[in-house]
Amino acid sequence: MRFDRTSTGVVGRWWWTVDRPTLLALFILICIGAVLVTAASPAVAVRIGVNPFHFTHRQHIFLVLSLFVLFVVSMQSPQNVRRLAIVGFLISLGLMTLLPFMGAETKGARRWLTIAGMSVQPSEFLKPCMAVVMAWIFHLRNQYVGFPGWRIAIGVYAVVAVLLLVQPDLGMVVTVSVMWALEFFLAGLPFIWVVMLPLVGAGGLFGAYHMFAHVRKRIDSYLDPTSGDNYQVETSLKAFGNGGWFGQGPGEGRVKLSLPDSHTDFVFAVAGEEFGLIFCLIIVFLFAFIVIRGMSKILKGNDFFTMIAVAGLLAQFGIQAIINMGVAVNLLPAKGMTLPFLSYGGSSLIAIALGMGMMLALTRRRYGHAEVRPSQRNM
Repeated sequence: MRFDRTSTGVVGRWWWTVDRPTLLALFILICIGAVLVTAASPAVAVRIGVNPFHFTHRQHIFLVLSLFVLFVVSMQSPQNVRRLAIVGFLISLGLMTLLPFMGAETKGARRWLTIAGMSVQPSEFLKPCMAVVMAWIFHLRNQYVGFPGWRIAIGVYAVVAVLLLVQPDLGMVVTVSVMWALEFFLAGLPFIWVVMLPLVGAGGLFGAYHMFAHVRKRIDSYLDPTSGDNYQVETSLKAFGNGGWFGQGPGEGRVKLSLPDSHTDFVFAVAGEEFGLIFCLIIVFLFAFIVIRGMSKILKGNDFFTMIAVAGLLAQFGIQAIINMGVAVNLLPAKGMTLPFLSYGGSSLIAIALGMGMMLALTRRRYGHAEVRPSQRNM
């Protein structure tokens, strides 16, 4: 099989048209995630009485599946990405409607369904699919005069937000809302809405504060550390203090022995203690590089659908990373949200791989609506 610039095979064309620097950055994050979960999860496994490498083995399986999903989805055409997103969105939405009745309750929330013996979080898969579906709706409005794209987009968002609040999952609502608002803005949001959306968002947060006790408790604890239980955040900050510039060394961290969510929500703290501040800055750089490079690529293109979809996918990827790392260093109120590709979690890993695969597929170099053949580059 030929694999040079003149290759006409599917894999060859993919390799010479995909954004390889972004692909490399994603692969590095996946490798870092494998190391961090291996370092953080044994202590958690021992505390709950299972095999010390229970989470490590499962995570490595999920990482292999994620790489497969990332690879296969990134090879698809924009049309296939759109079709995949529509099907995925409808399935995820349908599963979310079952959560109040069939979902497993964990820490007062119903976010998980057991399907074929496996726990699945439908909202994780809904996020990337929704970004592409919203872009398609805005694209149709841009193409066809009289198509009620804005009304449909608002209606779909309202349904999704209600289903997320029923779980409840305010962090997911914030992530989806930022993504939806950015896509709406890029699609030509009227100026009055530009003014109103931040006010509506602030009103929503105010309402959530008064409606949900756990939200009120977390915000109060953030504003006044003496008013509630801040054990995890305080322990996380201690981990960063212990790590210093270069860390205690792989496997030498001690805070993870007492940090309940060290392999999920606070895996960034494990990175800080065992590998140090420099390593954490490298992680921040990788997330920033992926988002900024992706945004810069769509600014050079002229395809409306691609611009909106990629912006939405990158927005949710970046916002999720910001929330997780912000909580770990006490810059944001506590919120259970995984760090993309670094935290333990099957649904989260595969869903993020799906979203990044879509982003890579949509940002591949193309000539018009067809892929750029290597032989066409110098024509």
